[in-house]
Amino acid sequence: MVLLFAQHQRPFLARIQALSLTHGQFAVTLDRVADEGKAGEQGALHWCELLANGLTFDVTGLAPGVAAAMPEMRHFYALDANAGLGDCEAVALTPGPHLLSGGAMIPVLRCLAWLAGELAGLENIKGVAWGPAATVCAPGYFRDAVTRWLGGGAFPGLGLTALRTLDDGSLQSEGLSLFTGQELHLVPDAGGDPQRMAKLALRLLHWLVDMGRITHTMSLTGPEGEPLLLEPQDADGDRPALVRVSRGAS
Repeated sequence: MVLLFAQHQRPFLARIQALSLTHGQFAVTLDRVADEGKAGEQGALHWCELLANGLTFDVTGLAPGVAAAMPEMRHFYALDANAGLGDCEAVALTPGPHLLSGGAMIPVLRCLAWLAGELAGLENIKGVAWGPAATVCAPGYFRDAVTRWLGGGAFPGLGLTALRTLDDGSLQSEGLSLFTGQELHLVPDAGGDPQRMAKLALRLLHWLVDMGRITHTMSLTGPEGEPLLLEPQDADGDRPALVRVSRGAS
């Protein structure tokens, strides 16, 4: 997760500490000042560790050190693609090394998204970017979507994943494979017009994140009573593993 700030407006460690004390739901447990005692040197305050729900996450790119790397941005939600985000400076939020070694786990990803939502309330933040889907969201949009999801609502399919239209008119997700090991591929006959297809895709993204990897062909009833056929397809060359969704037999 990458937080995008206006130029020269990245937060210092003290601002992260103040936010943790205000909310009381996460704590700063390590920082470069405590580790190295170099508070007067440029770049000394660029890293800290946060503890939330028993899990640790690293924050890098804090002022006055070097900014984190800018992410790839292809999908924009509640933001204009020409919003000038390329001029921003980045602060990265990542799971701690011991969490990364175990691969992506839904509880870790949920906590990461929640923590990013908390940090999205910082001053001068312009966007929240999610690398696995190359998405970037307006801070308020991201925070609201994650809060609804963690409260039992819909998975933020336009934020933690993205949808793109292929040349044949089908819809395919980006970023779902981090959660399930597969991407969603919705063929045109499954959802009718593009707007209905997008709504169906978002419902299926939520269902697939809850369900996990699909290992065998199965049938579902769509939101309008339509029969749907879900077929798992293995990765092939550059193509990721897919769940292909088409209209089933009536």
